[in-house]
Amino acid sequence: MWFRNLQIYRLTQDLQIDAAALEQALASKPARPCESQEMTTYGFGAPFGKGPDAPLVHSSHGFLLISTRKQERILPGSVVRDELAEKVEQIEADQMRTVFKKERDQIKDEIVQALLPRAFIRKSSTFAALDLERGLVLVDTNSAKKAEDLLSTLREALGSLPLRPISVKVAPTATLTEWMKKQDAEGDFHVLDSAVLADTHEDGGKVVATRQDLTSEEMQLHLTAGKLVIQAALAWSDKLSFVIDDKLAIKRLRFEDLLQEKAEKDGGDDAAGQLDASFVLMMLTFREFLPALIEALGGEEVPTGI
Repeated sequence: MWFRNLQIYRLTQDLQIDAAALEQALASKPARPCESQEMTTYGFGAPFGKGPDAPLVHSSHGFLLISTRKQERILPGSVVRDELAEKVEQIEADQMRTVFKKERDQIKDEIVQALLPRAFIRKSSTFAALDLERGLVLVDTNSAKKAEDLLSTLREALGSLPLRPISVKVAPTATLTEWMKKQDAEGDFHVLDSAVLADTHEDGGKVVATRQDLTSEEMQLHLTAGKLVIQAALAWSDKLSFVIDDKLAIKRLRFEDLLQEKAEKDGGDDAAGQLDASFVLMMLTFREFLPALIEALGGEEVPTGI
């Protein structure tokens, strides 16, 4: 269990809940299959294990792991349009009249309802970890929309969920740009070989550098011309590497082999032990990594009144 992405949220109040209470709350919003006429379903599923008895909350060393499951029927718009065009053409030819918008919409609805039971179903999962002691909720997705879907469903299950996206005192673009200019990062962070630079004005261009020497004269000229770094690949200590953007979203998170090997050793021979060991080691690593990252980026900003 290694997260590949991070959307980071700060609890603005203590969340007084334990694993048992959270389990009970999540059970009010369970994941389930799509019925024949449903386009999508969304709810909480077991993060580890399968079957009706698998717990909806995995608790270990004070960390809580949850997951949502989404099922959606895939009905391509082109298929519906082709069916609609064929039916409209047939009606107009047989009855020698024009099919207007209201009737077309009704026919389209009938086509969708007829095709839904035969549509393919796509399944996806989103994981989130709660470190209540440190007041953090971490969602494993590179999509802010998917993170908000999980959090809003969690909020409905709990009744309230006081949190906000984490933010820092200095604009991340300013810090990342400065690191690239001086060819050095703060603390145990190191700039790697990928970045995205953008002009400051709205319709300006972008430069995408991949596997490139960011200290080269060419890249430095882009910075001199006023471009800012809006995304950069970084490494931290000898434990992980990642890409961070100007919204503090982290993706392409990769834990180094030494950590993975330690989790394998700690987890023993069974699959459940391996999953638990990797989850705990990941969360303990985050307890070091995230404060170091926030500090390097200028310190956490706490909005007035919170």
